Amino acid sequence: MRSKVTLVLIFLNVALFFFIFKFERNWRTEAQSLESRRRVLGPEAADIRSLEIVSTAPTGSFTLVRQRDTWSLHKPLDWPANPHAASSIVNELQLLEHEANFRVADLSKNNQSLADFGLDKPKLTVTFSSSDPAAPGGAPRPTTSLKIGDATKDGKRLYVLSPNGDRVHVVKRALLDSLSIPLDQLRADALLSVRVFEARSIIIQTGASGADASRSGIGVRVRIRRDGTRWTFDAPITARAARTTIELAINELNALRAKSFPASGTGPLPSAAPTLKVTLEGNNRQEILYLGEPVNSATPPAQGTVEYFAQLDGRSALFTVVVPTQLLDALRNAQETLREKRILDIEAAAVTAVTLAAPVQPNLSPLTLQRLEPPAGQLANVAPPWQIIRRSEATATGPQTLPADRATVQKLLELLSLLSAVKFTSDAPTSADLEEWGFNRPAREIILTSSGGNAPVVLRLGTDAARNVYARVGTPTDAGNSIYQVGPEILNVLPVTPFSWRDRAVTEPLPAAARIASLRLTDLETKQALLETTFNPAGEPAGPLREPKAVRDIVTALRALRAAEFVPGGFTEKVAAAGDDRPWRYQLEAVISLPGTAGTDQTNTLALNLTERLGGNQQFGGIKQLDTVFALEQPLIDALWAVVYGPRDPGSRTEPGK
Repeated sequence: MRSKVTLVLIFLNVALFFFIFKFERNWRTEAQSLESRRRVLGPEAADIRSLEIVSTAPTGSFTLVRQRDTWSLHKPLDWPANPHAASSIVNELQLLEHEANFRVADLSKNNQSLADFGLDKPKLTVTFSSSDPAAPGGAPRPTTSLKIGDATKDGKRLYVLSPNGDRVHVVKRALLDSLSIPLDQLRADALLSVRVFEARSIIIQTGASGADASRSGIGVRVRIRRDGTRWTFDAPITARAARTTIELAINELNALRAKSFPASGTGPLPSAAPTLKVTLEGNNRQEILYLGEPVNSATPPAQGTVEYFAQLDGRSALFTVVVPTQLLDALRNAQETLREKRILDIEAAAVTAVTLAAPVQPNLSPLTLQRLEPPAGQLANVAPPWQIIRRSEATATGPQTLPADRATVQKLLELLSLLSAVKFTSDAPTSADLEEWGFNRPAREIILTSSGGNAPVVLRLGTDAARNVYARVGTPTDAGNSIYQVGPEILNVLPVTPFSWRDRAVTEPLPAAARIASLRLTDLETKQALLETTFNPAGEPAGPLREPKAVRDIVTALRALRAAEFVPGGFTEKVAAAGDDRPWRYQLEAVISLPGTAGTDQTNTLALNLTERLGGNQQFGGIKQLDTVFALEQPLIDALWAVVYGPRDPGSRTEPGK
């Protein structure tokens, strides 16, 4: 029984395969043959290279030519074609199908002729040429012509005469619609098509003409090329270019549109005598825009714009274009407007050392700020530690090192990386210029060393008689040719004194287990205790305080005592401040208790001498044991004032103890 079922199934499979092979293949072949017969054009339309439309309408004739993948108009004007419009025409021809067709030889049998269908004098004649991909080198095929006659009575279809003239096809009206496109839609809208992402260089050349003859920079050829994500001037100088400004200028060039196509201009053609020539180079192609003379029009363009006669490279068509004056100024003064205003090309995170010197003050020894390796376990987003290295020729000892304030150094690096030119002064200074601008003995010389093995960058700052500040960037062996004027405030953030860069920590922060056991503030003049208290292990004072918040602020400051700035030199009995020598007026003593072994605490006393408060934000302190004098930070100044004088008005100050 099973054998019979198996045999029946095998027979059915064989019959099915025979049916598919014999009949379905014929159906497909017939369908393909039907589709082929419905197509008006055959292989000759597969690769159309040129296309000519001859129309009886006044402005309906035009010629399109394809070069590689780009279509261009050759008639009635020489202009880039709208790629979408050109592709639409080509696709319509390649996919053109008839809904009905009949032989021309049969027309006489019905007492008809081509004239009855408007094909004796067609309204449109389409002539195209194409290449044969199968031929060696893609040899061109013979030209093919397609005549388009009248519409059918319902107006939805057209009569078309086949290329060999033996058959009339009835096709949809869409063919006529695609071939009757207005000229302003057939030509490309944009003048330049090289976009920012493709642009590799921009070349700008000005030409002397009319009122521009006296403009500075006339005739200068400026070339700016892209190197990765950066833009660089190649000519007439070598300098960094401003990426954002250049990309905005390219976008504005891409936004330019032809306004009109006059028969002739008022002078020579723009391509022969351009007032401005702009070249955009992209991937294996370039586009050039020539601007000629301004247009003297009865209807002037919008304010802030100028209308020019113009041409495109390789195109004979003359047209006018409205250009924003801001773009014109940027292009004509490209050496300045498109130049990178930031002077130093550095990354703050890559700088490993900063050397500061003041050649104009030979008594000041240079100092170096050196980055140290971060301690093990430090987070990556935490700034690395820095130290100060000072070398003195007056002593025979080696370099002296001090911990540097990392926040101050980081701020310096950020300021230097953002240092911008107020004005580009000169790219070819003479010896007299350098002397006038103070570069024979610069006010500052900063050497920036970075990781990666690159040569150090040297920034020199000079000043002239009017106290203007100029910058010059180079290397240790090449001072550089470009001179920039910068803001005078840069000199204020480049002191060459080590105390300006020293770590603001006066003492090491107390460990968490340490506590301040007692405080005593003494008026050294009257020998009177203005504050005297002890603290229990929980940090609470032993008795009531007149100013408890101020006392807490003092304790907090002493746990990590920091200076607003250090005073040069060691500890002295008087401090030179506010035009006078100020003696120590108060002494703040803090007993610090640290847990020791065997349950006993170790104590240490910190004695901080204080001057009177010399202003709203100035008071000095000194620690003899550390041989240092420094300015107090504002929170500690305010807390001491509250303890010494209480809640009294500073304007009606009463001496303590009176």
